[in-house]
Amino acid sequence: MTIKDFDIQVATAQHVDYAPLITDEMAESAKARGTGIAQRSPEYVATKMLEGKAVIALHKDGTWAGFCYIETWSHGDFVANSGLIVSPLFRKAGLAKAIKHKIFELSRTKYPDAKLFGLTTGLAVMKINSDLGYEPVTYSELTQDEDFWKGCKSCVNYDILTMKERKNCMCTAMLFDPVEKAKDAEKQKQENLEKMTKKATLFQRIESVIKSFGQ
Repeated sequence: MTIKDFDIQVATAQHVDYAPLITDEMAESAKARGTGIAQRSPEYVATKMLEGKAVIALHKDGTWAGFCYIETWSHGDFVANSGLIVSPLFRKAGLAKAIKHKIFELSRTKYPDAKLFGLTTGLAVMKINSDLGYEPVTYSELTQDEDFWKGCKSCVNYDILTMKERKNCMCTAMLFDPVEKAKDAEKQKQENLEKMTKKATLFQRIESVIKSFGQ
């Protein structure tokens, strides 16, 4: 089984019947890991599909395989790719990475100026986020929207979060800031240009020296 056996697409109204299966698997996965996640209802997941703010993966035979959705906070200044889940039937096929890349692209298209962030305890997700350009940050750099933090109440580690006054918890915070990424890209561009200029100048000097020997 390879990633080519799956169709990863933006979810639509035709996928809402998968919502109960998706939320059940989210809950079961959280129990198996011994960590908590913000609980979502099938109606909530279906709404994300209808809004075009979710990505679904289906096996070529039509079986549901994976899912992830977009949430916005602080009036769209912050975006989270939440609820990443892969069916136990199809794990180890690279689906999580492919779904994350798809939802990341969708988020960047819908909210090009927003900061993308995530909280996770999973090393695999951290690696995927890092590959996408996310960087570890302190909780203070995330959205301070109270509705977001209320979502942590269903997590088994919520008492730790409140005890630490929302400064840290068991999850690692990661952030993709498009403004900072643009600055980094421009800086790299300038550095590359300077290197090319120096090389060109060096070649000119060498050429000049060679010509002087030939005179």
